[in-house]
This record gives sequence, structure tokens and C-alpha cells, in this order.
Amino acid sequence: MKVPAEEPEPLINLSQVSEIELLIVKMMGQVTTGEHRSRSKGSGFDYVGLRDWQPGDRASSIDWPQSTLRNFSPFVVREYAQPSTATVAAVADTSLSTRCGIDGVSIAAAVARAIATIGMSAVFFQDMFGLITFDAGFRRVQALRPHVGKGQVIHCLDAYQTGAGLQEVKHAGAISQTIAGFLRRTSLVPVISDFLFDGIDDVIHELVLLNSIHDVFLVVIDSGFAFHVPDVHAEWISVVDVESGQSRIASRDTIADLANRTASWQDEVERKAREADLDVLRFGVDEARSTLSLVRFTAERRLRKAS
Repeated sequence: MKVPAEEPEPLINLSQVSEIELLIVKMMGQVTTGEHRSRSKGSGFDYVGLRDWQPGDRASSIDWPQSTLRNFSPFVVREYAQPSTATVAAVADTSLSTRCGIDGVSIAAAVARAIATIGMSAVFFQDMFGLITFDAGFRRVQALRPHVGKGQVIHCLDAYQTGAGLQEVKHAGAISQTIAGFLRRTSLVPVISDFLFDGIDDVIHELVLLNSIHDVFLVVIDSGFAFHVPDVHAEWISVVDVESGQSRIASRDTIADLANRTASWQDEVERKAREADLDVLRFGVDEARSTLSLVRFTAERRLRKAS
């Protein structure tokens, strides 16, 4: 008898997304009250079409006649879009290294929390939110078209974890051209990664080019925590690179120093990005502090852009 595979634990659950939403509503209310114009133009929501139900969709959006025709498997919902003055497209790292971590906490979980925070900020401003993902070396780029609403943020989070609903983005030769070719309008583009990969100078150069058209900033996931390995008695340890599958033998002292080397590398990435006139925000394992910082940063960026 074949035993069904267990569903993987979500990188971020719906209750955590709701907590982020409440935090954003409270903070944004303090920051924006009386300080900005309405973010929407027009008389209301425009009907876009029908689509399959997604986690986070409201029951009131279900199209019952159409759902009946499908025997409610799945439900069908009516999709509406509200005219918006901005588009937010999060560019998130899905490389295998982000799935690594320690004590049950992965780097990818911090990436997902950053996506949720930026996405729910977009929901507050009634902006469209979309997702672009990339793997090691930007060999494969996939995306979800921007839409409005909390359901879209939930869909993006599910897509980040499982790849569900992502469409392939045609490579245009360079990273900047590939991403710019997918975006149909000037967008706020947070690039979320631990940036622990080769060729970082070339990547920063490409993001500078992208920044000439869009509003790009970096969200650097502080991932030193994932390299705080337990003390071992062996003098030499075999380690494997999850991206390439290559293995090597490293000394115990080298392994013990990985967290410090990771922090130093990310400090250098931040320095190079700032010198290239790209804004950088560090997102750490302290969920409350990191989320608050990202909410403030996104709010200020969004208000400055809209003004």
C-alpha cells in the first residue's frame, strides 16, 4: 500500500498573515491619516472575469451558478480589479539554498514573511501586487501577474512555496530586461533574497539598470542564523552544496565561522548596493522588529512614490 506523502508545513500560515495585516492597518492608520489622497480613481471595482477559488478569497465572491456547473470542484469566484495608482512586484529568491535552515526555521520562511508584509501593505493602499521568482543564477524566472486583494497575496505566498500558478517568463538575455519585459507598467520592485550567490556585482549592475525604469530596492534576508551549526568533535567535516551537489571537506573551525562569514558577505552586498544608489533593508529572524521595519520602509517608499 502506498502511503500518501505528507503535506509540507507552510512557510507562513494564514494566522500569521492576518497578524501582519492587523499590524499594517494599525501602523498605516497612524502614518497616513490625513496625509495622502485616495489611492484609487474611478467609481469602484471593475469586473474582470471568473477564476478558480484560492485560499483567502471571500465567500461573497463565489459565483454559485458557475460553481454548481463544476459540481463545486473547485468553487468559482468572480474577480474584480480596482483602479490603482501603483503596482508592486516582489522579486523573490526560490533557490534551493533558501530552503535550508536550522531548528525548523528556513531562510525561505523569512522570504515568505517579507512577501506577505509587502503584499499586505499593497492591499492597504489598494495597489496591485504580483510575484516574480528566480532560482540560482536566474536560470528560471517565473511569475504571477499583479492583481488587487488579500486573496492575491495568499495566492502569491502559495506560489512561492509550491510553484502553483506560476507562468514562465521568457528570458530576454539580461536580468533587467527579463524582469522589465514582464512588467507592463512602472512598478515598485522589492528584490528579496539572502544574496548568497556568485556574480553579485553583475546582479547589482542589472538591478541598477532596472531601477532606471522601475523603483527597485533590496530586502536582504539575514541568514547567518542558518549557519550556526552545533559543536562537533570531528576535526574535518564533509559538507554538500545543495545548489550544485558538490561536496568538500572543511575544518571544524571553518564550519564554526560560517555565520560570521555570511554576515560579512551580506554587509558587503549592502555596501555595494548602496554605492550603486540602491536602497537596502535588512530583514532578520526577529519577526516583530523586521516586520515593523519593512512596514515603515514600504509605507514611506509608497507614499514618496505616489506624491
